[in-house]
Amino acid sequence: MRNWIRFCWVVLLFNTSIQAKADGPLMFITEAYPPYNFSDDNILRGIAVDLLVIASLNTEQPVHRGQIRLMPWARAYNTPLNTPNTMLFSTTRTPERERLFKWAGPIAATRVVLLARKADKIRIQSAADLQRYRIGVIHEDIGEQSLLALGVRKEQLQVSANADALIRQLHAGRIDLWAYEENVAHWFLRNANFNQDDFESVYQLKQGELWFAFNPNVSDEKVQQLQKAIDALRQTPGKFGKTRYEDILIDYL
Repeated sequence: MRNWIRFCWVVLLFNTSIQAKADGPLMFITEAYPPYNFSDDNILRGIAVDLLVIASLNTEQPVHRGQIRLMPWARAYNTPLNTPNTMLFSTTRTPERERLFKWAGPIAATRVVLLARKADKIRIQSAADLQRYRIGVIHEDIGEQSLLALGVRKEQLQVSANADALIRQLHAGRIDLWAYEENVAHWFLRNANFNQDDFESVYQLKQGELWFAFNPNVSDEKVQQLQKAIDALRQTPGKFGKTRYEDILIDYL
């Protein structure tokens, strides 16, 4: 009987410990991915950052910009996969990632493309045409994952943790194509003072939506709190006949 009582106490304490971990404060992680999330004079801004900060005012854990941690994408992506009470954004929601996270959103529509120099006149009709090109990717980014899923060889990929480096390689002709989110790619091109008209999207890899991605141990209640707050912003009147959500988009797009 004593052993049975001791066993029950162990199970109760274990379950209580798991619940406590699931109810702990969240850590928020992002990367430099403008116009969705980026650092401007050491202040985090962007569509996703503003959406999170404003929506979270109606949750039990309001988020301040200073609480959000900025990391290179590969490290940022792997943190919520392995660390309880973490949330990552902006994350493209795909069937392959669906069971890896809990989700709130969407933040915005997204289109992942292959960008090329217009002067190279690259034309891609199918995935088979990709086999002869050198392609720049961010490690663990949706662009890299999509290309590997299409059968592109790892040897073709120029992997970097830095979008600026890939832009300059594309401009210099050291890579033929750059796989990245279209709006983000053009933001980086503008900020690198390159003429955007010198580049073009030649192939669409993925079309979908960006979301907030939670580690699976985060309670459903917390995820739903943020979801309801985001939904409310899509219905709340903003400026000039727009909604509060649309006001955020207008500030950056």
